[in-house]
Amino acid sequence: MIKVIVGFIIYNNHTAKYLPDFLGSLKNQTTQNFKIVAFNNGDEDGSNLEYIKNNFPEIEILGTGENIGFARAYNQMIKKAVNDGADYFFITNPDIVYNSNVLEKLVERLNSNMELGAVCPKLLRWDFDKKIKTGFIDSLGLNLKTGLKFYDVGQGEKDSALFSQEKIIGPGGASGLWRIKTLEKIKEGENYFDERMFMYKEDCDLTYRLHLSGDKAKFVSEAIGWHDRTVAIFGKGDLAVILARAKKSPLVRCWSVINQEILFKKYWSLQSWQSKLAITIYRLKVFVWIIFAERFLLKEYLTIKKIKSNLNCFKKD
Repeated sequence: MIKVIVGFIIYNNHTAKYLPDFLGSLKNQTTQNFKIVAFNNGDEDGSNLEYIKNNFPEIEILGTGENIGFARAYNQMIKKAVNDGADYFFITNPDIVYNSNVLEKLVERLNSNMELGAVCPKLLRWDFDKKIKTGFIDSLGLNLKTGLKFYDVGQGEKDSALFSQEKIIGPGGASGLWRIKTLEKIKEGENYFDERMFMYKEDCDLTYRLHLSGDKAKFVSEAIGWHDRTVAIFGKGDLAVILARAKKSPLVRCWSVINQEILFKKYWSLQSWQSKLAITIYRLKVFVWIIFAERFLLKEYLTIKKIKSNLNCFKKD
């Protein structure tokens, strides 16, 4: 029986250029007790599917080519993993190249500690265009600050042994190995990722539910990958966030505002007064910023209102 299902999304030329390096690194894993599933969210010129068919015909392709978003695509892949009887599901972006022992080390960590619901590798920054694997951290996983503020641990910092004991609450959406039993435990209805979030911050939502469940997560320092992240935050404070935001497309900014508001609404009742105050201040700052710098986002508040009216919220026990 296949122990691990590896799932990734293909999307036009955004992913095609990475497939040789990405799939090559999976082919060279020290453990081969896994199956790869890809979800076709778009392949206009056929380059993704042609490459996979010619070089990795064993990969199963789901989806019709319609872009149904990150959350829905992964929900379908996870459901397949459940039906196939897998123990673990590995979420990964295709813009990552892995060391050969990544899956072995991640599975070993979950096997050795039943308190863990998920683990993730150490992701360092990969400059794909220059073919340079850097020593700067892309992400060690997600953690949380007061006010439901999620962040990638270590992002932009020079990698060192000082990060070996960093705590996380769960993997980010780029890369993470999840215990299937944990995903079943924390799902909402029939879904694992919240499908109201087309993409962006849906990983924060899933990870927060992992955190609320009491299950733990760790990053495994000896499991290493290199990620060519499109937009990363380097530095700290509002200026760093603004500079990173300026590089994002208008559509991503829309998703960011909408999905952050979904998170606030879903988990508001669980927050301390300090967290509620931080959320209120943050929402005010965002609104003022939109008024002065991103007025095209004002219409998204109507979308937010509509979504919130049909949103079930988590309640304190």
